[in-house]
Amino acid sequence: MKKFTVVGAGLAGCEAAWQIAECGYDVTLVEMKPLQMSPAHKSEYFAELVCSNSLKASRIESAAGLLKEEMARLGSLTVPVARQCAVAAGGALAVDRNDFAGTVTDMIKNHPNITVENRVYEKIECSDDEILIIATGPLTQGALADEIQRLCGDCLSFYDAAAPIVTADSVDMQKAFGASRYERGGDDDYINCPFNKEQYEAFIDELCNAEGAVVHDFDVYEGCMPIEKLAKRGKDAPRFGPMKPVGLIDPNTGHRPWACVQLRRENNKGTMFNLVGFQTNLKFGEQKRVFSMIPGLENAEFVRYGVMHRNSFLDSPRLLNSDFSLKSNPNIFFAGQITGVEGYMESAGSGILAGINAVRLAENEEPLVLSENTMLGALSHYISDESVKNFQPMGANFGILPAIEPKIKDKKERYSALARRSLAEIDSLD
Repeated sequence: MKKFTVVGAGLAGCEAAWQIAECGYDVTLVEMKPLQMSPAHKSEYFAELVCSNSLKASRIESAAGLLKEEMARLGSLTVPVARQCAVAAGGALAVDRNDFAGTVTDMIKNHPNITVENRVYEKIECSDDEILIIATGPLTQGALADEIQRLCGDCLSFYDAAAPIVTADSVDMQKAFGASRYERGGDDDYINCPFNKEQYEAFIDELCNAEGAVVHDFDVYEGCMPIEKLAKRGKDAPRFGPMKPVGLIDPNTGHRPWACVQLRRENNKGTMFNLVGFQTNLKFGEQKRVFSMIPGLENAEFVRYGVMHRNSFLDSPRLLNSDFSLKSNPNIFFAGQITGVEGYMESAGSGILAGINAVRLAENEEPLVLSENTMLGALSHYISDESVKNFQPMGANFGILPAIEPKIKDKKERYSALARRSLAEIDSLD
């Protein structure tokens, strides 16, 4: 019988271990916390959400919602837990991150087929009778990073950023207001801080001139662009990005704001909110100074400032098969953001597939390779597509799915049709 080992108890590692255990096999889950913590980790829990607490849209007719529904139908651990630990967030699935991670940790530790080993995994050793899944995440460092470099050759790297968190009581609700965009959700799901044109331009000027915490050049994945770097691309760039005012009416003026910063619930009690899209590399003092210019946040209490950390990912099209196994050694799988899937649920989804395919390998069965008509399948094909030359992380989006013929012009109808096609394929699996 094959021995199963999963390294890393993040979202991907927990999903991989869960899939193996649910198939009736014993699996060892190796996790370095709390013996060693990465620069971004703060909690001893598994499946820690280190940046936003949002898992993106819930609607099946959205790319993120479809992805989560595919995962749920494949036996996901994290999707049902996320739904159980949800906080109000309009049309998004956001979670109380401590409840979410704590629940996942308890379920993993209490599964009879999962043995947790708290140790730092430093040397990649995989015998013929062992199947290894490496799901140590984009913050992999030290001896293990050197081992992956030895095994896989050059890795690509980028930098990722996290947004600040403020207390709800410190927000001036005489200036801010509660509402979800287009009235999707309750009025207390988001706090909105509206700008007029003069306030916005003064804020952007200070944002562009503020001092960063790290003085060097680096490449940042577009989905995690620091707000100050986005502002330097053009004065209106944030206003058409995370500060877009569309779908909102300021009750104090009766009009749409010139720009708006949204704050999203961080926990179920609604005592903390994070600044949506405000990942940043500014020094802490500069964050306090500049972000206090946001209307309603003049006296905000920051319980966490934004941080930036180095993320690494494999040149997966050259290294991995579409089942997430290593081309040079099929007994070794990778899962999670280190493979180049971008996002919490994308990482968890890759863990599901790696776990399923590890079991199939042990049982001498053909791997599960989902078709590109499914969101998980499209992501799997993207990270293993050798024709991709300038590989960058990819999150769930409808652009990676094959079009439906004849073409459907209405976007809502088109997305709905794509979702129906995908879920029909998932449901047809043996």
